[in-house]
Amino acid sequence: MPEATAHSRIASLPLWQGKLHVSALKGGISNESYLVEDATGRYVVRFGQDYPFHHVSRHREAMITQAAHRAGFAPRLCHSGDGVMVSEYLGAKTWEATDVRANIERVASLIRDFHHTMPEHIEGPGFMFWVFHTIRDYSRTLIAGKSRLADQLPEFLRVAAELEAAQKPLPIVFGHNDLLPANILEDAQRLWLIDFEYAGFSTAMFDLAGLASNAGFDDAESEALLSAYFQAPPDPELRRAHAAMQCASLLREVMWSLVSELYLNAPGVDYAAYTDQNLDRYHAALARFRMNHTS
Repeated sequence: MPEATAHSRIASLPLWQGKLHVSALKGGISNESYLVEDATGRYVVRFGQDYPFHHVSRHREAMITQAAHRAGFAPRLCHSGDGVMVSEYLGAKTWEATDVRANIERVASLIRDFHHTMPEHIEGPGFMFWVFHTIRDYSRTLIAGKSRLADQLPEFLRVAAELEAAQKPLPIVFGHNDLLPANILEDAQRLWLIDFEYAGFSTAMFDLAGLASNAGFDDAESEALLSAYFQAPPDPELRRAHAAMQCASLLREVMWSLVSELYLNAPGVDYAAYTDQNLDRYHAALARFRMNHTS
């Protein structure tokens, strides 16, 4: 939205005291965020509507953010409603891929704790995130929207079925399901998680694979992540499932971006370029999976 409109909407929120100072925050390819300071402190204001085409509900996201705060994983949510969420600003460092790769055991512990603690704090109807359902549903959306890559969808679905068949049954946990390095924050005391648009009941494998693909892990780093999370060296079946899920994570990102090409228009974001970038990464990961894990 235009900056003047954003500033006006921020000023109208009923939680400020004293003079406001507002500045745009970088990052994010589907939402707009601002740093706001008033007499009581600093806050992050994020604008974002419901996106049914992405299975995103802001009401559900707010509930999960509040639950994550109660569980000790997320900053305090100060306000939500009408397409806006206001959270406490931590002043923490935003992680990059190099930070994830340098702290594998630490982040594995964070993810494991999140997975097993969060179910105690979730309220209302549960939400299930299964990446292979998401891929199939995106395919229907892309066909209806006449996507520029509609002719590739049958092959995407065929590969997704292959990757789903490679999964190893695991217990149901509560996953973050969008573990970009930038969704991990670090202050002087601890690590934090933010952005719970896709959080829901799942298996551990999607978070482990998504983190590995988003941070550019090599095979040794993936091995270290699995060993740290499961607290034992992975067997060949688990390694294969992880490699397959990395491919699925990248395929989902390709299809997320294709859907976004049709329905989103975030300022300064080139969704077509993002699609093509992730398509290259997906093809490379799929080639590695087939070379290392299929006969």
